[in-house]
Amino acid sequence: MFESVIGLEVHAQLKTKTKIFCGCSTKFGESPNANTCPVCTGMPGVLPVLNEQAVTLAIKTALATDCKVAEQSRFDRKNYFYPDLPKGYQISQFAFPIAEHGFLDIEEKRIGITRIHMEEDAGKLTHDPARGKSLVDLNRAGTPLVEIVSEPDIRSAKEAVQYLKKLHLILKYTDVCDANMEMGQFRCDANISLRIKGTKEFGIRAEIKNLNSFKHVEKAINYEIERQAYILEEKGKVIQETRLWDPAKNKTNSMRGKENAHDYRYFPDPDLVPLIVDDKWIEKVKKTLPELPDAKKTRFVSEFNIPEYDAKVLTSSKELADFFEETIKDLKDKKQASNWVMTTMLGMLNTKGLSIDSSPVSAQSLAKLLKLLEDNTINIKGAKAIFEEMVETTKSPETIVKEKNLEQVSNASELESIVAAIIDKNPKEVEAYKNGKTKLFSFFMGQVMRETKGKADPKIITEIIKTKLQDIN
Repeated sequence: MFESVIGLEVHAQLKTKTKIFCGCSTKFGESPNANTCPVCTGMPGVLPVLNEQAVTLAIKTALATDCKVAEQSRFDRKNYFYPDLPKGYQISQFAFPIAEHGFLDIEEKRIGITRIHMEEDAGKLTHDPARGKSLVDLNRAGTPLVEIVSEPDIRSAKEAVQYLKKLHLILKYTDVCDANMEMGQFRCDANISLRIKGTKEFGIRAEIKNLNSFKHVEKAINYEIERQAYILEEKGKVIQETRLWDPAKNKTNSMRGKENAHDYRYFPDPDLVPLIVDDKWIEKVKKTLPELPDAKKTRFVSEFNIPEYDAKVLTSSKELADFFEETIKDLKDKKQASNWVMTTMLGMLNTKGLSIDSSPVSAQSLAKLLKLLEDNTINIKGAKAIFEEMVETTKSPETIVKEKNLEQVSNASELESIVAAIIDKNPKEVEAYKNGKTKLFSFFMGQVMRETKGKADPKIITEIIKTKLQDIN
């Protein structure tokens, strides 16, 4: 009956060393109010000076999301009162943003991007109910943000999460943002409304503020869709308002009536001249763009002949994609390498709670191990044992092979003698196999492996056992 209409506003902290309008550090985790100065604390008579690197990163964000960068944009004052906003206004862009009209593709759907604008962040309030006090930390005040506003093209919580994950991935690939959601470097406001399916007119929307995890986004949107549907089914009226997500109770709560643009009394900031971005600047930034996730995924499929699923997993982070490419540099079997990276490597990292950057097994070490496997120096069983040893000791695979005497037995005549001896020792099993109990083949394989302490080449002994058993009358 109802169709949800969802638009997302993402705030991403730009990866600069200093704030957007002053020279204070943006380093996270400093003692409260350590990274402040008269400019970011809103002292009278101070003047903002725009951070050029912040503009460059905003341009990079725009290019990576297929937005058109404006030749001229302008900073405005967004006026409202809140204790962590020291000036009583936020410097943002309203009428003339730095970029517009882009898009992101999720699976088989395109989500439009209305605009990207630059602004400064506010500070942070810490509430202490026991003491009846609220404390203000202005370290974050003035850190540079881009706000990326989507078109209302999203129709479900699932699509919203797909869009956010894709945007998060692009910002990480381009290195414009660390995008740590726990630190508030990537957070989202979700605008949700319902309308009768088949109609074009939008319903009354509610905005859910400051969602800082994909799980919270999905749960909050689903809850809000159900809440609004219930109101409309009961012939009630949804009111335009701002709501907050309560993860403890899994529900949204009303925060305040929703302001409109005129409530903020926007006007051009008289202390900042219009921002001019010429073609030369855009071209310079364009040259720094890395290969983006979709292009990398397509290349992995075509160049390395691996399945699309593998390519999607392997490009799910730039660090993982780089690790894979370094691993396969001198390997022939790219598919075997992708299996090892996706299952063995990621499984180990997940168990130990490590990132790919902090892996005890480097891409070069994994490549050496897989080369030994490719060259039939070791078998798969030996490779797994060697990998486990590499994780614990960081020794090279070659060293472990020598120490553990794990070189694969591939000498055909030697293996033929072993197989012949095993067949001679097990006449009952041979007779049963010849009478149709073909599952006993694994018995003979196991006996050979036990005799060779797991070092026999499985391909060679398979053929030898088949031939020997067939030759018995």
